[in-house]
Amino acid sequence: MPGTPARWDDAEVRAAFPALALMDGGIPRLYADAPGGTQVAGRVLLRMRAAMVDHCANDGGAFRTSRLTTEWRDRSHADAAEFLGAAADEVVFGLNTTSLLFHFSRMLARDWRAGDEIVLTRMDHDANVAPWLISARERGVTVRWLEIDTDSFQYRYDSLPALIGARTRLVACNHASNFLGTINDVARIVAAGREVGAVTVVDAVQSAPHLALDARALGCDLLATSPYKYFGPHAGLLYVRRELADRLAPLKVRPAPDSMPFRHAPGTPSFEAELGTVGALEHLAWLGERFGNAAPDAPLRVRLAAGLAAATAHEAALATRFLAGLKELPGVRLYGIAEPRDVAGRVPTFSLRIGGRSPAEIARTFAARNIYVWDGSFYAYELATTLGVRDDGGVVRIGFAHYNTLAEVDTILGLLGTLARDG
Repeated sequence: MPGTPARWDDAEVRAAFPALALMDGGIPRLYADAPGGTQVAGRVLLRMRAAMVDHCANDGGAFRTSRLTTEWRDRSHADAAEFLGAAADEVVFGLNTTSLLFHFSRMLARDWRAGDEIVLTRMDHDANVAPWLISARERGVTVRWLEIDTDSFQYRYDSLPALIGARTRLVACNHASNFLGTINDVARIVAAGREVGAVTVVDAVQSAPHLALDARALGCDLLATSPYKYFGPHAGLLYVRRELADRLAPLKVRPAPDSMPFRHAPGTPSFEAELGTVGALEHLAWLGERFGNAAPDAPLRVRLAAGLAAATAHEAALATRFLAGLKELPGVRLYGIAEPRDVAGRVPTFSLRIGGRSPAEIARTFAARNIYVWDGSFYAYELATTLGVRDDGGVVRIGFAHYNTLAEVDTILGLLGTLARDG
């Protein structure tokens, strides 16, 4: 039976990440760059070392190291499936989300014909836009756009009935914005696409570090995540609904297996990245055991959900503090949900501008104090264009993960306040 969860302990959580102990010239590092890639949990390093030292071999052989690689390959798919809410043979690993979506766009577009339509959004990372745009141009397919409301920073859901119809072949959207932080009602979008028989694609890269995923319940055909956004190695991880996988003619070399998930895996995988992903999920499961309400012997999916719930509760406190502090600063413009009371509608990703200062200048000022934030548009090409910042330096992006602290939030607010007051 689960016991009483421990109270969240910043020091204990941060001790799970070796990089958080590093200093430069005696100055600690403050990582506020999580939306671009989180720091790596120690469990990840242990798993990756094992893959590269203890059993460094390709899979499928009779000898010991190859047999171990095969065992851990299967384990990585099984664990990833628990994370995504899928079956193990519905999980494909790849180099990254972008390459996986390009790979699948080649297969999906084979059946498109001139006069067909696809629906994309103005909020997505270009990894979930460009592959479909290129395929549409090649096949003579019409592209239609789900716009955003620039006041609420949410999709214009009321336009869905007019956008999606009998000629719609694909609907692609994102679960959470890597620019605005908005959590989107993807179930509503997916349902509209499924009703007309369109293939539905969800980019869950930004939501995966913060929200429990359930691809099967969502009903989408493809769902993409990137383990390096949730404390693991650089890799891509894609859910492919079995019914779709079975009907797609794979792009593969002839000797490669015809069975899933390997029929759609683009070549020999990075076994070390697959095992590193296992380590990342072990970290989230540990959070569920330590700070959630999950027993150590509970199913992995239960422990993962409990870990994400505990992490999200802590992140909500960080986001609430940050949003409340921003409201006190003059000349700061936040692109995204701004009210602390609405924090449940966003992930802790914040894009802003300060007066006439360029985002690059602000990022350099932060970097000089060993505080890591991003500037630019972050491949949110359509969104940055819609907001009028793509050709004007973009924004400063500050993002938190569960290893950040309230004290770090206050440090960032203090520097933002100085920059705002100095004009």
